[in-house]
Amino acid sequence: MKNMTIAIDGLSSTGKSTLAKQLAEHLDYIYVDSGAMYRAVALFAIENGCSHTKGIDSKKLISMLEGVAIEFKHNSSQVSELYLNGENVESKIRTMEVSNLVSATAAIPEVRQLLVQQQRQMGAKKGIVMDGRDIGSVVFPNAELKLFMTASNSTRAKRRYDELLQKGMDVSYDEVYQNLVSRDHMDSTREDSPLHKTDDAIEIDNSELTLDQQFELVKTLILNVKK
Repeated sequence: MKNMTIAIDGLSSTGKSTLAKQLAEHLDYIYVDSGAMYRAVALFAIENGCSHTKGIDSKKLISMLEGVAIEFKHNSSQVSELYLNGENVESKIRTMEVSNLVSATAAIPEVRQLLVQQQRQMGAKKGIVMDGRDIGSVVFPNAELKLFMTASNSTRAKRRYDELLQKGMDVSYDEVYQNLVSRDHMDSTREDSPLHKTDDAIEIDNSELTLDQQFELVKTLILNVKK
């Protein structure tokens, strides 16, 4: 069977990355977390004085984009981790500080142009699973399989809250809930590549699905595409 491109978009904390990793391992495909790339640029902005209480200093960040080098490397367990300018920043990009700035960072056209170009290069030979906010609509509009993940606000907030607590972060449920709602609104209403479900994407509401149920459902979808 020929390799294909699988694009997974959707709301925050719907398990896009978890599903994408499962599929990439099952199919022996490359996995790319595009959201992590935008988080890396947000982290770069924070660490280089391009952020302030009201958001991002876009002009300053744009002037420094040539200094942003992003790559994925496998760790000893063969899990892909993100490196920013040679530093493993997997833990740094998952903080609430970065979460609060990532949508504003992703709304900057120059940032999107840079990362979309890199993402397309990563998927030039297909055999790739990529998740994010505009993968099926912008990065890979001709992907053989497009999924759009949703879940209720409360379900998503609880998942994200539990995840952050497990990592030892001091956060409140209300803070996490408001961050998710705010990010979804910003990502859905931005002028450049807004988050939306394309007509050819298959919507999956996983509010009541287990990870195994979701995985089996998508495996069936893949088989139907490859027939």
